[in-house]
Amino acid sequence: MREIVLDTETTGLDPLRGDRLVEIGCVEIFNRMPTGQSFHVYINPERDMPAEAFAVHGLSSEFLATKPLFHEIADEFLEFIGDAPLVIHNASFDVGFINAELDRIKRVAIPRERLVDTLLLARRKHPGVSNRLDDLCSRYAIDNSHRTKHGALLDAELLAEVYVDLVGARQSQLLLASDTQEIRVSATGDAPRRQRLVPLAPRVSDAEREAHRAFIATMGEKAIWNEYLPAPAAAAQA
Repeated sequence: MREIVLDTETTGLDPLRGDRLVEIGCVEIFNRMPTGQSFHVYINPERDMPAEAFAVHGLSSEFLATKPLFHEIADEFLEFIGDAPLVIHNASFDVGFINAELDRIKRVAIPRERLVDTLLLARRKHPGVSNRLDDLCSRYAIDNSHRTKHGALLDAELLAEVYVDLVGARQSQLLLASDTQEIRVSATGDAPRRQRLVPLAPRVSDAEREAHRAFIATMGEKAIWNEYLPAPAAAAQA
């Protein structure tokens, strides 16, 4: 299943009071594994940058002044996310800003049914503790030492790793990897064939094998499978 992990940066906290998007970062995952495909853009908010917001992400008005407006990147953004579920930490915040921008250009809003809110997932799994992205990175031993400021693409990449742990997908992948190994890929491009590193224990007991041999012996020498037995050594030499 294709999913898009998404994060944004903004000029403030409330799009209804004039705050705007300034950055969008998206990471594509398929069956909970990153594909390497991403979408990242800075956006000119057409307004000043409050000091509080600048302290969070470090994006200045001067830097953003040369970046495209939202309507100029909207088609590319919507094409990238397609109809995939959107994995977002505190989803109502980010989607509130995205939908406000979509509304300005008369485009259809992103429905809440598409959202996977990792903050809600984390609160259910880890109640009573802080579940900020940094806290989850620490909890799941994900290196975020390079995160000195918020950045939409970096935060989306970190969230993609957190999400895999949050839903237990990494444990399933590790169990599969420890139980099986890839041994061959055919020339026709078939999927890898796998076998267990440690064979399963036989389910047929020695007593059952002996009973089967005794039953076969009652079938006599004309039993059809005898035609496929190798010839006795003495007969072969003769």
